[in-house]
This record gives sequence, C-alpha cells and structure tokens, in this order.
Amino acid sequence: MFEQINNDLKDSLKSGDKFKLSVLRMMKSALQLEAINNKCELTDEAVTSVLKRQVKQRNDSIKEYESLNKMETVESLKEEIAIINAYLPEEASEEEISKTIDAAFAELNPTSMKDMGRIMKYVSEKLKNADMSKVSNMVKERLQG
Repeated sequence: MFEQINNDLKDSLKSGDKFKLSVLRMMKSALQLEAINNKCELTDEAVTSVLKRQVKQRNDSIKEYESLNKMETVESLKEEIAIINAYLPEEASEEEISKTIDAAFAELNPTSMKDMGRIMKYVSEKLKNADMSKVSNMVKERLQG
C-alpha cells in the first residue's frame, strides 16, 4: 500500500495535480513518521491504521470549521478525506456491523452500559474495517433501548 502511495505521488507530480500531490505528501510524511517511531517497515495494516487516524483528524477539523462557518476549508478537508479513503479498504456496512453486534449480544448477554467495553472489544476483533464511532453509537443505542 505504501508503494502505491509513492507511485501515485510520482504520477501526481508529473500530471501537475497540486492538491492531490499535497495530500499524498502529507500521507507519506505521516507514514514515514510512524515507521520511524516504530523502528520498522510498515505493514498494510499499520498503513491502514495511520490513514484512518488522518481521516479522523480531518473529520474532527471539519466539525470545528463548520462551527466557525468556514465552508471553503470544510470542502477542502472533504476532498482530502476522499483522496485518503481511496487507499483504505471498504468499510463494513451498517448491516454487517448490526449482525456482528447481534452476535456479540447473543454471546456476551450484556445487562447494562457496564458491558459496553466487552461488546466493543468483541466487535473490533470481528470487524477490522468498521467505523468504531458508528459501532459505539449503535451499541449504546441498543444497550439503552
């Protein structure tokens, strides 16, 4: 995956797509920093983890900029997220998440919000490519309902 980012970076440089080039450079920089911090080559799983963090940071920034009514910056961040998402595996659908939560409830028999951690752990082990904030909201809803 890291090689694909490097190749796309070179292609963007050649084509003159400055916006995509800057996003790819940022991604490469974040990945190199992670490799240096871990003192090892990054696996595809580690690359995915870093890219998900980058998307999460941008989503958090979008909320801030929306509250400040800076819509131009919000649109730019959304474009960055779209570029980063192209390198991430497809996220689990709401249906897949729901089925996994059903299985967790059947197996763990939760009785209160105190069991949320056990359910989240179960779901995160089963679904590697799920948006955990979405999972968290669905589990909370189910536990409270």
